Amino acid sequence: MFRIKVCGITSVDDGRMAAEAGAEAVGLNFYARSKRHVTPKLAQQIAAAMPPEVVRVGVFVNEKVDTIRQLVDTVGLDMIQLHGDEPARFVTELAAGCSMPVIRAFRLGPDGAPPIVAYVQRCLAADCPIRMILIDAYSQGDYGGTGKKADWLAVRELPREGLPPLILAGGLTPENVALAIETTRPAAVDTAGGVESTPGRKDPRRVRAFVEAARAALGGDSP
Repeated sequence: MFRIKVCGITSVDDGRMAAEAGAEAVGLNFYARSKRHVTPKLAQQIAAAMPPEVVRVGVFVNEKVDTIRQLVDTVGLDMIQLHGDEPARFVTELAAGCSMPVIRAFRLGPDGAPPIVAYVQRCLAADCPIRMILIDAYSQGDYGGTGKKADWLAVRELPREGLPPLILAGGLTPENVALAIETTRPAAVDTAGGVESTPGRKDPRRVRAFVEAARAALGGDSP
């Protein structure tokens, strides 16, 4: 597990910088329509440049099981993040041939917590536990990376008992991450656009500021 993730890394230099700044995980986005999309070759180069203690997370949106399994092996990923419309049975099918831990991302929408709880329960019933859940902002037709803030008050009301550790995402910046953590009490936080100079290019000063603010607000030692 991890507490601070910088997602949408698109270069070896940005990956190294994020790791040096104290990010405990980096996200490599394989969704072709994303502004932060990386090719398998580039992702492999970034993953190879990471210190061993940094978690390499592959972000997928409605991808085929076989493609995910192949990229896990060729890139050298440590975790899989599903950020699309994948049903619970997809997680079960994926786990059948891949022991990689899964982060399931949810866009917290008007239906609130019940669909999230039901999804996790279906996975547990199929003996396919999800390692962490990520809560992102809801935006019709979008799969994250919008820069919109999640509904922190709604996140705070999510039940924690019986659910995996919660990662808060959605519009997090160095300026608001401490308040977001205080309000929602997540296990971890995830940022992408909030620490960028332009889409896909990380700003070293903002990355360092985000990590410092998040680390102080989360308190304690890293897992």
